[in-house]
Parts: sequence; structure tokens; C-alpha cells
Amino acid sequence: MHGHAGTTGAAGFWPLTAMWLGMMTAMMAPTVWPWVRWFHRLGGRESGRSVRATVGFVAGYLMAWLAYSIGAASLQLVLERAGMLRHATASVTSGLGAAVFLFAGLYQFAPIKRACLTHCRTPIGYFLSRWHDGPANGFRLGINHGLFCVGCCWALMATSFAVGIMNVWWMVALAALAVAEQVAPHGHRLRVPLGVGFLIAGVWQYVGRSLG
Repeated sequence: MHGHAGTTGAAGFWPLTAMWLGMMTAMMAPTVWPWVRWFHRLGGRESGRSVRATVGFVAGYLMAWLAYSIGAASLQLVLERAGMLRHATASVTSGLGAAVFLFAGLYQFAPIKRACLTHCRTPIGYFLSRWHDGPANGFRLGINHGLFCVGCCWALMATSFAVGIMNVWWMVALAALAVAEQVAPHGHRLRVPLGVGFLIAGVWQYVGRSLG
């Protein structure tokens, strides 16, 4: 699959945003599912109220990723207009791609990444410490968790610009990495080697560009 090379201008902004939100929803669904399950369990025995609260939680979570999608779509349009996005692969130029990988690698070592990842791995503790009854509880908790999730994964997902925005295999790989980090036992240990891997990819791409 190829990127939306011809999607330019204001008319293409919302389709691009919808595309990004669809990708993020599909890629992050396996990581948020344990949270949805625990929220629903803790919602009580009143099935109608529990379902409504769970829907609110999911809606709040998606709102956080909608904000990310708006930013990603805006950046894609800016890069496209600046001639820094290859139309054939929907990826940025090699020099910028190297910078994306280097930044994503460095972000893996940042304290905010570590804090967000710790949050994303502890749903029960978060719910027990932040729980409040009321119709707005689900949405509030959902958007709060969504912001932590974006904080954990936004740089990881941004590497799509370096590889190809609609590269299906890279999307599958990123989804698997997000699940491994947030859900798998001892997945937090992947943070450092993944950062090193991105740094190596960035250096490799920069050297290849220089030699080419």
C-alpha cells in the first residue's frame, strides 16, 4: 500500500486525520484491551451503567489519539508541501528519516517515556487510585490513560514517517512492539534495547545517505 500522495490542501486534512486515527486505533487496540476489560470489571454489577461507563472510557481514550492524529496529519501535509515526503512510499527523505529514528531512539531513554510506560503496565493500580463514581468517570479516566499511552508510544509511531506511512508490515511491527512493551511480562525491559535499535537505524540511514 502507498501513502496518500495526492491528498493535499485543507480538503485532505480530515481524511488524513481519519486515516491516522484508524491506524492508531488498530495498532493500539491490543494494548488498551486489558484496560477496557479491567475497567468494565470494576464498573459494578449494573450492566447498563457499566457498559455506558466503558463506552465513555473508550471514547476518552480515542480522544487522546485523535489529538495525536490531528498533529500527524498536519505534519504530513506540511512535509508534503515542502517536498520532503516521497510520494512513491509516503516516507520522508533519508536525512529526515535518520533524524526521526535518532529522536525515537533517544526518547526511549527519556524519563517521561519510562514514567508513561510504567503507567501503561499497571491498570489496576491506576483505577483503584483514581476511581470516582459518576457518569463522567469513564471518559475522564479514558482520556487520562490515553494521554499516558500517547506519551509512551508517540515517538514509536512517528517512525512511520521514516519507513512509510502506509507500510502495512511496519504497522504490524509497531503494534507488536507496543504490545510487548506494555502488556508482555517483563516487557518494560524492551525499552532500552528498542532505543538502541532505533539509534542504530538512524545512524545507518544517515551513513547510507552520506555515502550515497
